[in-house]
Amino acid sequence: MTNIDKHPAGSFCWIELATSDQAAAKNFYGSIFGWTPNDMPMGPSDVYTIFKIDDRDAGAAYTLRPDQRAQHVPPHWMLYILVESADSSAAKATQLGGKVIAGPFDVMDFGRMAVIQDPTGAYFCLWQAKHNTGNGIAGVHGTLCWADLSTPDARTAEAFYSGLFGWQFTRDEKDTSGYLHIKNGEHFIGGVPPAAYRQPGVPPHWLAYFQVDDVDVAANKAKDMGAKLCLPPMSMEGVGRFSVVADPQGAVFAVFKSAR
Repeated sequence: MTNIDKHPAGSFCWIELATSDQAAAKNFYGSIFGWTPNDMPMGPSDVYTIFKIDDRDAGAAYTLRPDQRAQHVPPHWMLYILVESADSSAAKATQLGGKVIAGPFDVMDFGRMAVIQDPTGAYFCLWQAKHNTGNGIAGVHGTLCWADLSTPDARTAEAFYSGLFGWQFTRDEKDTSGYLHIKNGEHFIGGVPPAAYRQPGVPPHWLAYFQVDDVDVAANKAKDMGAKLCLPPMSMEGVGRFSVVADPQGAVFAVFKSAR
């Protein structure tokens, strides 16, 4: 287990679920990941749920807003990336060909954020931490551990994200699949799967991976609770075992156990 008090710039620092059924989501993820929900008031009738592990923040959830529903935004997981300045990073994202969908704006005294769409179509959030630095725990069951960018245009994505965050995109000479590894500073944080394996018709998106003690147990339990296994548990030699799951409301995520 690793307690996190501060994230380096350019790292995935927060994970947030937008759902159509917040109560059901709390029950589902609490059962799968052992998360303890802590509800905070958000407006006159809504609450923002902070999910905790060992009393440290591991993620969050909220109910899709009326404007999101009107635009037919589906339930989804959203990744936040830490920056020193949400304003300057949002401006730079625009210069690099991205779009500012919302913000930059203050989230009370917790931090400042913006919602960005990269040039290939995938969404993510910028987070400038103030009183909330983001996820406070890693390395145990139920914690964010990786993220894959599904895009038909890896070259454009590489230029955008390397320009915005200074990420390095590397290729493993032993891996002939074409998978790109994303490195932030000294740490590998995610990757870009080959476009040839993308499911036709699925828009570009980020897929969050959560560490679990047993992929088969987690996936089967999710299925028993009404989830859909988009990719049943499978192993990659030397990498680990994983499965891609759509929760009962349709939000997609992956569970992973390292081979190390």
